[in-house]
Amino acid sequence: MVKKILLSTALAVSMSSFALAADYVLKFSHVVSENTPKGKAAKFFEKRLEELSKGKIDVQVYPNSQLYKDKAVLKAIKLNSVQMACPSFSKFTKTVPQLALFDLPFLFRDMEHVHKVEDGEVGQKLKDLVAAKGFVVLDYWDNAFKQLTSAKKALLMPEDAKGQKFRIMSSKVLEAQFKAVGANPQVMPFSEVYSALQQGVIDGQENTNSNIYTKKFYEVQKYMTLSNHGYLGYLVVMSKKFYNSLPKDLQEAVKQAMKEATAKEREYAAELDKEQFNKIKEYANKSGKLKIYNLNDEQKKAWKSAMEKIYPEFYDKNKIGKDLIEAAINTK
Repeated sequence: MVKKILLSTALAVSMSSFALAADYVLKFSHVVSENTPKGKAAKFFEKRLEELSKGKIDVQVYPNSQLYKDKAVLKAIKLNSVQMACPSFSKFTKTVPQLALFDLPFLFRDMEHVHKVEDGEVGQKLKDLVAAKGFVVLDYWDNAFKQLTSAKKALLMPEDAKGQKFRIMSSKVLEAQFKAVGANPQVMPFSEVYSALQQGVIDGQENTNSNIYTKKFYEVQKYMTLSNHGYLGYLVVMSKKFYNSLPKDLQEAVKQAMKEATAKEREYAAELDKEQFNKIKEYANKSGKLKIYNLNDEQKKAWKSAMEKIYPEFYDKNKIGKDLIEAAINTK
């Protein structure tokens, strides 16, 4: 017992000495657990930046909204109360509506296409728009593609959604997307979705496999369609005041650590998406309470045709912009 206490004390003194020895402290706030792709990538970034900066930057990661929730974190970053965060795109769309590009249904062919858009000219334009609002924009991180679920009816063709109530995040694009297929979109906090599905307040929802699995939505839904119709992702941003206080070599270390962390995060996200879908499938096979459907080419074409009709509603440059939408579609 005495050995354990001495060891803990030594470790605490060592960590304290490291923080005192560091020239800069970087607090990285996020809202998910450490075992998620975002959480694991944040820890990778911490270790890598401390290595690259040779201990000059002490990175402190705060998961599970320990410091801030996503709604409050952007203001905290501007005040330099926290130096780094990774909110979902939806947290930026009030000030940068063009980021709603990622909400457009069936815009992306696959995850490779998503990454080419993010890493290319379109992604840079969006970064510049966010940077103009007073942030240093580092990179895009993945969640995954969204799938559709319902308690009422299997969603194989667009008309199957007619009259059904679907929960959505606050997004004009997502609202238009469901209205295009005759459904009734309902804006609702993520934390309320399970009980709303359970009580029949809503009929269905759209989400990634990881969200469907971890929040157990599959337990209160009868049908799941692997639609891959929309993408969920995050934007990693840093305090401009903090970044500008770093000498050039440490700014370069931040960029390098982020480049490596982004590559890792994308790997983690792909692995988790596959792993958690397999768990949903296992539940479906064992319980017989959930039916999972793959869309064939004809069905997918019908959904795409019905939903992409909303694109012109967002051609205005004060929304997303026609040029940006077409550039994303044409990215090879």
